[in-house]
Amino acid sequence: MSSRADVCVVACAEAFRGDGEILAAGIGGAVTVLGARLARLTFEPDLLTHDGVCLLTGDVPGLGQAPEVVEGWLPFRDHLWLVLNGRRHVMLGASQIDRYGNTNISCIGDWARPKTQLLGVRGAPGNTRCDPTSYWIPRHSPRVFVPRVDMVSGLGTDRGAFDLRRVVTNLAVLDFRTADGSMRLASVHPGVTVDDVVAATGFDLVIDADVPVTREPDPEELRVLDRLDPARTRDREVAA
Repeated sequence: MSSRADVCVVACAEAFRGDGEILAAGIGGAVTVLGARLARLTFEPDLLTHDGVCLLTGDVPGLGQAPEVVEGWLPFRDHLWLVLNGRRHVMLGASQIDRYGNTNISCIGDWARPKTQLLGVRGAPGNTRCDPTSYWIPRHSPRVFVPRVDMVSGLGTDRGAFDLRRVVTNLAVLDFRTADGSMRLASVHPGVTVDDVVAATGFDLVIDADVPVTREPDPEELRVLDRLDPARTRDREVAA
């Protein structure tokens, strides 16, 4: 039987479907790393995965393990070339996100005198302007899904984002497949209702007449997940 975390990992993996030979970078937590690696080991074998530093992994190791087979060296200059040329699909986290996918990882409150200082913009502007970008948010709430982000770190569809794919949360999958590029409820996870998602979102979502349920992992995907994450780190990352 699959857990909510298993469903979230598979939903993250699905973000990479069809990418082909492109660098898959899950950097928003264990769930994103597992999603990229699961995609490569199942339906998207041409994906490039890395160890989080500078090695392209050949054998796709489990969480916290070093690769036994190294496909190549990826120094920072080459990594940046991939980013600038749209050859990386990154799955990020966000402290705030609005209806157009603008995200904030910089500060909460007025940027000139914030209540809380966060990471800074980091690589979010370049990622969202040059590459396919998705998001993983482990706790879906109105504090994260806000009408207006306090500072734009990552670009949304209304600010020239290259290709915003999907947002996966502990409740649902969302995308931007709408006429105006605003956020749409693509699916709800098993056991979650549309009303649950609406109550946890601080703005109006585009909601189709029939909202499907996010698919659960098949037996082979569960087997791969248990090999990649035998300690089930993924369960600790997903809010109940």
